[in-house]
Amino acid sequence: MPKTTSRGSAKKSELPSTLQKSSAKAQRTFAKAHDAAVKEYGEGQRAHRVAYSALKHSFEKVGDHWEPKSSKGPSDSRARSGGPDPKGKSAEGVDANASKAHLMDIARRLDISGRSTMTKQQLVNAIKKANRRSTSRSR
Repeated sequence: MPKTTSRGSAKKSELPSTLQKSSAKAQRTFAKAHDAAVKEYGEGQRAHRVAYSALKHSFEKVGDHWEPKSSKGPSDSRARSGGPDPKGKSAEGVDANASKAHLMDIARRLDISGRSTMTKQQLVNAIKKANRRSTSRSR
């Protein structure tokens, strides 16, 4: 099912819940990438993966919504490898390539306890966990 209207805007009812709470730009990015992938690969999981990959290049997941990243590019090693058989682990929308200071700021906004003593990888894991919790609570 197409995710965009004839005018090119995203159909909110067709978007995942985390995108429904995000900016119009994030919604359009996901919807247009999804529709292009459906034309190329057909409806299904592959089209969703392509759309999320496009979204993660410009946005990062914070809690139950997506926010613009300070610089575009892959968010983790899995996104960087790309292709039909990507290598590495997904950071689930967390910008694992961001600075530790940025991750600390996100952790502070999500009220993650113990953040001041965490390593960068521990911060990424804690943010992923907080994002999952926040998304499940808001559904």
